[in-house]
Amino acid sequence: MRRPRFGCTQSLSFCGTLRAQPLKCAYLLPAYSCRPPCASAAPVATQTLTEDALDTREKCVLVGVNLTSQRFSDARLFGLEDSLDELARLADTAGMRVVGTMTQTLTTPVPGTYIGTGKVRETHAELNAQGACTVVFDVELSPTQQRTLEDAFGGEAAGIKVLDRTALILDIFAQRAQSREGKLQVALALYQYRLPRLTRMWTHLERQSGAGGVGLRGPGETQLEVDRRQISAKMVRLRRELELVKAHRTRMRDARKAHAPLPVIALVGYTNAGKTTLLNALTGATGHAEDRLFATLDPKTRRAIMPGVKLSPEMLVTDTVGFVQNLPTQLVAAFRATLEEVVSADCLVHVVDASAGAELATAQMKAVFSVLEEIGAGGKPSVTVLNKVDLLDEGEVKVVTEAVQEISEGDVVSVVARTGEGVPDLGRLLDDVLVRILLSLSVSFLPLCRNRSEGDTNSSHFFEFCFVERRFRVCGGSRALQQGRSCVRGL
Repeated sequence: MRRPRFGCTQSLSFCGTLRAQPLKCAYLLPAYSCRPPCASAAPVATQTLTEDALDTREKCVLVGVNLTSQRFSDARLFGLEDSLDELARLADTAGMRVVGTMTQTLTTPVPGTYIGTGKVRETHAELNAQGACTVVFDVELSPTQQRTLEDAFGGEAAGIKVLDRTALILDIFAQRAQSREGKLQVALALYQYRLPRLTRMWTHLERQSGAGGVGLRGPGETQLEVDRRQISAKMVRLRRELELVKAHRTRMRDARKAHAPLPVIALVGYTNAGKTTLLNALTGATGHAEDRLFATLDPKTRRAIMPGVKLSPEMLVTDTVGFVQNLPTQLVAAFRATLEEVVSADCLVHVVDASAGAELATAQMKAVFSVLEEIGAGGKPSVTVLNKVDLLDEGEVKVVTEAVQEISEGDVVSVVARTGEGVPDLGRLLDDVLVRILLSLSVSFLPLCRNRSEGDTNSSHFFEFCFVERRFRVCGGSRALQQGRSCVRGL
């Protein structure tokens, strides 16, 4: 029996562990194994083995396309070289080794294969020359393009699989998800990605439906229909479970507001910008931080006492998942419950990797702005933090700071999260932002409250009392909004 590209029906069952080996996820990727080395290759002595020979990771070839038409160039945030560098880091994070890179300049993508037929042949030759079994495209391919490219590269018989940027990011998320909530969200995103890519119609597994009697027998369900039905049913179940997760997070936030009415600060930014390291520096936590993409998926909230903050020195700081350019829409939708921590925060701290340089740092900021707008958190009060400035000289820091200030939606401060340098300056900026939030609420709601029919409610004393009792979160959050609405109804 031919081995299916996406596994058989048994692989669809959901379990607690989504992945066992890198890039062998049953929910997402083809089930081929990588081709063995050529049998005719000469044996290599153990003492002469190079580092590349000792690297047993799966080999892959990257493919990037520079689209020159205005419709595509205007929407592109990163240059081709920067985008391929990031794709190589994503491949490394997923457990693969990049052995080749192919690029092409086109006006518009080729509908059937995205790249031209000549470049398809060149890529196939590169795969054979490097002994690689995986091609990774720096775009999201359509299911038809993915199938056509796999057939052109030799397909199942040659052990070749074609991945796109979305598949690679989903695979990394599947590896890194630790909590039950994270695994549920990743599983839903994987199913959403895989559903339109089920292509196997196994006629030899058709179910004969003879219940109708003579003349009414039909071919029954094909394996493709069975797989689609099972995946759709599992997606419904996952969405229900995520609704419960969403309700649980809402209750947790409400309880936190009631028991600890403090300002809530959310750390946002591009992946590997140093958000978790900054959280550790602000709160004294020991969260796992490493120089890898998507090292943190599950949000964490810790209490911090910020030096330089006079309004409310004590606050809650939330670390969230990092963003990336062209973040798969499946992930944004699936991680909606997690990203609501950003939406409900009082203030955002946008962490930027200054060591990336002015051009790349601003491109990463624009990618973050795009995701924030998509989840409904655009325009929130924010502070921009330039992290890793210790890796630059004084002149480079000045250039990056000027470039960031041009597009920043808030004040800019330089810090070194690893050592805590610049944290007091961040505290002073946060104090200014929280004061502006309080003043804006006072101006918005005090006139309404004073004109209520039952008379003056001494709203100014109410705000002062909240400030003295460190109840700014209650006054400046949902309760203040509810009071403002009640004032409007009482006019």
